[in-house]
Amino acid sequence: MTGHDYAKLGFKCGLEIHQRLATEHKLFCSCDAQMTNDVSIAEIERRQRAVAGELGRIDLSAAFETRRGRKFIYNTFRHTTCLVDVDEEPPHELNREALDAALQIAASFGAWVPAELEPMRKEVVDGSDPSAFQRTVMVGHGGSMEISGKTIGISSIFLEEESSGIEHSDSSAVIYNVDRLAIPLIEIDTDPEIRNPAEAKEVAKRIGLLLRLTGKVQRGIGSIRQDVNVSISEGARVEIKGFQELDTMDKIIESEVERQENLLEIKKELQRRDVRVHPPVDVTSVFGETKVNALRKHLEDVSGAVMASRLQGYEGMLSKEINPGRRLGTEISGYAKLAGVGGIIHSDEDLPAYGFQGGELAELRRMLGMKDGDAFMLVAGDKEACESALAMANTRAQQAALGVPDETRGVDSRQLVTTFLRPLPGGARMYPETDVRPIPLGSDVYAAARRKAVDVEKVSRTLKRLIKNVQLEEQMLWSTSLGLFMQVVEKTGVDGGLVASVLLDKMTQAKRMGKDVDKIGAEAVLRIFGEYKKGRITKAGIEEIVKHVPESPEDVDKMIKSEKLERISGRALEKLVKESGSEEDREEAIRKVMSKHRLNVDGDELRGLLK
Repeated sequence: MTGHDYAKLGFKCGLEIHQRLATEHKLFCSCDAQMTNDVSIAEIERRQRAVAGELGRIDLSAAFETRRGRKFIYNTFRHTTCLVDVDEEPPHELNREALDAALQIAASFGAWVPAELEPMRKEVVDGSDPSAFQRTVMVGHGGSMEISGKTIGISSIFLEEESSGIEHSDSSAVIYNVDRLAIPLIEIDTDPEIRNPAEAKEVAKRIGLLLRLTGKVQRGIGSIRQDVNVSISEGARVEIKGFQELDTMDKIIESEVERQENLLEIKKELQRRDVRVHPPVDVTSVFGETKVNALRKHLEDVSGAVMASRLQGYEGMLSKEINPGRRLGTEISGYAKLAGVGGIIHSDEDLPAYGFQGGELAELRRMLGMKDGDAFMLVAGDKEACESALAMANTRAQQAALGVPDETRGVDSRQLVTTFLRPLPGGARMYPETDVRPIPLGSDVYAAARRKAVDVEKVSRTLKRLIKNVQLEEQMLWSTSLGLFMQVVEKTGVDGGLVASVLLDKMTQAKRMGKDVDKIGAEAVLRIFGEYKKGRITKAGIEEIVKHVPESPEDVDKMIKSEKLERISGRALEKLVKESGSEEDREEAIRKVMSKHRLNVDGDELRGLLK
């Protein structure tokens, strides 16, 4: 796929970046916005169903989730859950700390900010929110970013609530943890102007970098998620959800393009054959004495059944490959599984390997009214689940003759492919939030945000000027220590290359030795470099102090004295050189002095003295 001409394919791609903000409280209540490992104090059980949105229509995605009929169980926690989270109390005022951070991010993209913010509800019936909706506010639109000499439009920026985290799920129920719910989240949507999978990965990295540079976002696995919208000519917009890491993003986008290309070829052949999908038929009676384990184990239950559908003209098409190791039958089976069955069995498979007998297959074909060129698919399980599963499978089989369906798909990072989650949501799921008043913004509010705007290129140029080491510059640009680095250089005037080396390399080395260097306070770091600038300690002394993990400036002073790290310089250093007895042999003098006083003597000063 990497050799494809993506412009010729009509490739379109846009990103949705979701990043949790580092605020003290949640978006519409005063609960702690930092997840804890607390034990759940109560469970709440609910079921949800789709309702009409502002446009008077029921969203396809919401309707699909309602058909699945799952129940949802919510684990609640003492410090991170309240009645607002479980929709038993109206939301409080919008978190101003989160709003300020969102406006700073909007300003960093040069976005237009509405004069009045209008809180909205976004219908969500997959259970991830106990209220069946997510609160969201558009805080910016019409921004842009520069990458590789090209401008990428930022269509919209939203401040919204994070969803609940899944603890466990199966076909009948999902258990959610509500501690993550409603943590402030920023969503950044790009225009569909990305030209190829590699550029998508680069844009995602650059947006993630800008967010980090604000200093207002959470860090760690799960705190940022990337969704990718992809389509090709004659294909369909597919939203790929759940990229946690960027390493495989380009490969999975390539895989999705390949899938759409193959589905378009399948569509052409199915339309040539003038195919038709027939309604499901209960064929349980055919398999009363079956030896097929996949069927027999279900028929032992009173409610067990086998149902099948005739796929007129589909012979050989269900085995058509759409991705390596995945076929059209795999796609159809993905729909059926969401109803609680194990999948489908279809006629393009090796049926004798399942244990099917010729007689029962002949009877099945007769009951379905099959003719030459036809195919069938069947499911087994609880009868109600079979009816639902085959209805979904029939829908997907019919879609195959129409082309690529609009879908929301997940990521299989192991096989580097996408998998079906649900139909693509639309505007029908949006409606006004009646419990939160509109929020007027004065011009001074956005002006303040603009003064804090982050310029990635400017930061990059500053690091290049201060550090003068390409590898350290790149590391520092992405490091959590960036803010501390800038503070140390500004306040102490110490060479940026040295500061970067200590913060990135020396502290990492100390951590590998088992030292908890994360406990070193910012003020302690400032004191260390301040004492170095005064000439009180050497570079080697800095490294030694770091190993002892000072948490405060007072700890630094104590360590300098207790570890005897005061620098030996000037006349005291001259005296050491004379005492070494090797003034005439420069290298020998250096070796003798440094072997005894490595932590106290600056090598450059010693060499300069011996010259």
